[in-house]
Amino acid sequence: MNRWKWLASILLSFTIAFFIVAVFVHSPEPKNTKNDPGSITTQKEDSNKKEPAEEKDSGTTEPDEVPAGEQEGTLSEGLREVFTSVIESARDMFIREDLDIVAIGDSLTQGVGDSTDNEGYIGILENTFNSNEQRERIDIENYGKRGNRTDQLLERMQAEDLSNSLREADLVLITIGANDVMKVVKNNFTSLNYKDFVSAQKDYEAQLNGIIQRVEHLNPDASIYLVGLYNPFDHYFNNIPELGQIISDYNRISKSVINEYDQATFIPVRDIFTGAETELLWEEDHFHPNERGYKKMAERVLEYIRSDIEE
Repeated sequence: MNRWKWLASILLSFTIAFFIVAVFVHSPEPKNTKNDPGSITTQKEDSNKKEPAEEKDSGTTEPDEVPAGEQEGTLSEGLREVFTSVIESARDMFIREDLDIVAIGDSLTQGVGDSTDNEGYIGILENTFNSNEQRERIDIENYGKRGNRTDQLLERMQAEDLSNSLREADLVLITIGANDVMKVVKNNFTSLNYKDFVSAQKDYEAQLNGIIQRVEHLNPDASIYLVGLYNPFDHYFNNIPELGQIISDYNRISKSVINEYDQATFIPVRDIFTGAETELLWEEDHFHPNERGYKKMAERVLEYIRSDIEE
């Protein structure tokens, strides 16, 4: 029996090692964002906060450009969704005047995996807000940095430019946490154990609290939204249930932290990707979202922030 457990442990270790190589070595770098270039992105709903309805597919607009050999009107709905960067259902929404939005976090904020160089879900939200040309333009300040963990983001938040932006923000969007998980994987992949993640969760919880407290210290009036983690392991390693439990644990901790702050809200996204990994994840690493995945994220985020940004 011990021999079989040993063989299973070795197999899991090599599987995780291969995955790490695919994510951190093979993935090409996208363009820089407005600041430094960031890594990934819970499922229960907060009973004490307003919860939008489940995400519905929205319509799409005609693409500005179509691939060579394709005529407008002949694109499949799937391709049409990739080439539009506006959430059609929100095209004519009335946004508050002088709205300042700041996005901080990891590669999901930076937009890694978005081959259109549109900064992922942040760019889609920005394009949607500005699709009404008669309204004042809104530019979301993007401080996403690929690979950031909670401790690294907390350190970056001491920088003068980021601090000043947070002081002026009406709304702060955050993606963080996936690289905290991946750090445990990288440090223990030859003998990965569920207990390794459990022991790391206290640091994650403390540092996430530090991030929210830093925002509140700089700007007690800002609305804060933390985007939860999805599970890129589901489709590729569904025979290793512990990986799914690990994501659930980190989402649970994230939501527990967020519930301690009146101005903060947790946005679940895991359900968006579950069962749709092949369609919504970037083919280069099967880890970050692609354009479709980011659009789904943008639609979900918009559901939650809509009451804060409309007139």
